[in-house]
Amino acid sequence: MLGPLYSKEHIREALGSNASAPDDDMLWLAGASEQVVRQVRASLPTRRVPAAVLVPLVDRDEGWTVLLTQRAATLKDHAGQISFPGGRIEPDDADPWHAALREAHEEIGLSGRFVEFAGYLPDHWVGTGFRVTPVVGFVNPGYGLRIAKAEVHDVFEVPLEFILNATNHVTRLREMGGIMLEVYDIPYGDRNIWGATAGMLLTLRRLLMERAL
Repeated sequence: MLGPLYSKEHIREALGSNASAPDDDMLWLAGASEQVVRQVRASLPTRRVPAAVLVPLVDRDEGWTVLLTQRAATLKDHAGQISFPGGRIEPDDADPWHAALREAHEEIGLSGRFVEFAGYLPDHWVGTGFRVTPVVGFVNPGYGLRIAKAEVHDVFEVPLEFILNATNHVTRLREMGGIMLEVYDIPYGDRNIWGATAGMLLTLRRLLMERAL
């Protein structure tokens, strides 16, 4: 029952000064040996494209929820997957925060006036060649959406308390770099949150739990 107890101040303090992290801070490699980390890193694309996603925490009366999207099935990268709104950081973006806001507005019509900056999660490396900076934002529940159907199939919310509850995490084996790694999925109803999105959510969980101790 920790989810509703987190205030904005607690969340900000848990995020701290995170803006980037070393490669071996990838959550899906947590607990792996240095040798395993090196093997997996060697298999990933050498070109790292800077990207940013918005991790939107909606301030509902019953507690925080996380706003997520399901990507359109026709997209080239990560088609049909559950994700956060986001994309490449463009030259005109002042920083990852503004890039995440721009992408959220383009993809789902979320206006920046409803979003308050909370902080950064450590950068996550994605196998498709992106270095993603997750930006956490507090979202006023009065927001409206305008979904870009070419990019986004659906938008939904998951209670933060559900994500924090370890009984809702399912382990499975995934091959990366020619080796099998144990990773976590977060099934929610008829949807399955996995991959980088699950990794970022579990990074958020870890930071919040550490702050609660």
